[in-house]
Amino acid sequence: GFAKRALSAALGEAGIGYLHLPALGTPPEGREAVRAGRPEEMRRIFARRLAGTEAQAALADLTDRAAREPVCLLCLEADPRNCHRTLV
Repeated sequence: GFAKRALSAALGEAGIGYLHLPALGTPPEGREAVRAGRPEEMRRIFARRLAGTEAQAALADLTDRAAREPVCLLCLEADPRNCHRTLV
């Protein structure tokens, strides 16, 4: 439950970098769908986002980084089965 600034600061203190990639986040309507118990709807919404130019550029950046260094994707979703990271 960290806010981005607090998370970045806490990781920085541990010597870990933080990069926020908003293009790979779930849009508000997707978060609403999963909170309402409609994870498949969230997946459709997020898949549309992933098809966009901005998300594709962020995915390319993430792929490049992962080839050079360890990366970790974070999400607020408690149940990994409903997490957008499975699509990323």
